[in-house]
Amino acid sequence: MRLLLLVSLLTIICTSFTNTNVSEKHLKNITQLTYGGNNAEAYFSYNGKMLTLQSDYKKWGASCDQIYVMQIAKAAADSNYVPNSISNNKGRTTCSYFLKDNKHILFASTRQGGDDCPLTGDLRKGGKYLWPLFPTYDIYISDLKGAIKKQLTTANGYDAEATVSPDGKKIVFTSTRSGDIELWTMDIDGSNQKQVTSALGYDGGAFFSPDGNKLIFRASRPKTDEEIREYKELLAQNLVAPTNMELFICNVDGTQLKQLTNLGKANWAPFFHPSGKKIIFSSNHASTKGFNFQLYMIDIDGAGLEQITTESIFNSFAMFSPDGKKLVFSSNRNNHGTHDTNVFIADWQD
Repeated sequence: MRLLLLVSLLTIICTSFTNTNVSEKHLKNITQLTYGGNNAEAYFSYNGKMLTLQSDYKKWGASCDQIYVMQIAKAAADSNYVPNSISNNKGRTTCSYFLKDNKHILFASTRQGGDDCPLTGDLRKGGKYLWPLFPTYDIYISDLKGAIKKQLTTANGYDAEATVSPDGKKIVFTSTRSGDIELWTMDIDGSNQKQVTSALGYDGGAFFSPDGNKLIFRASRPKTDEEIREYKELLAQNLVAPTNMELFICNVDGTQLKQLTNLGKANWAPFFHPSGKKIIFSSNHASTKGFNFQLYMIDIDGAGLEQITTESIFNSFAMFSPDGKKLVFSSNRNNHGTHDTNVFIADWQD
């Protein structure tokens, strides 16, 4: 789902940035990798040397959210570094991820609906923030020069939010093909597509556990008659309101499903700690106004909640490097009073 739209709407001036903030004890040697626009969903290659990310940065030529591949060392050394465009301004894009060969990237695009960026419409309709579920989103595989090698989904409806298993053999993604917003899996070549979740509500943003056996994801679960009515009415318009989400965990086939958090508000962008025993995620549950998103960590049994970030009012999209030594995340910090959200990388300290 277009998470950069959330970043764009949470445009609040952040506090000043520092590399020596003792309250962020798990993050050392924080390094900024992008310097303008809204940059998010930056995910490591399997060799840990590259990132694939999404950006709307006009100086890079983006007409709307587009996919790029970044050499981490070059971006860390040069604030003027321009990553290579993968999506080439064809449609609106989202949710990219490396394949295990480090030579191909998975991402969702509306390009089948035309080269122009589809309009988002009024995302504050009815006083609630909304995400558009463009039905022209499908999942593609590209090489590192932007050449499309394969289209993996063709079903009617929204297909996006895809990530790859640690062994490189499976993909989990979100789809509306069944009439609700559910998790699905498929083999890396697009075959063997299977539905994972089935409860009413939005299920998305899933990632595999380090051993590949479990999924962590965000979900809404409308319960009252009014919540269910509103959810279904929005879904009929290809929209969803992401203001109330909790984290859920299950086996890859959907069994042993359980709710991990019960914090209230929006808990999202989860990723497994390399140990497989903890989850890092973004949440505004402690905010009085709803806009203060910080990174937290929690045990997979729902205990041991710990705040990880404190700087600025937006921190999200955290991912550990394959060797577990680095954390990449997006943040409003150090944006000099602009509305920019940038990508940062840090050494991780357990």
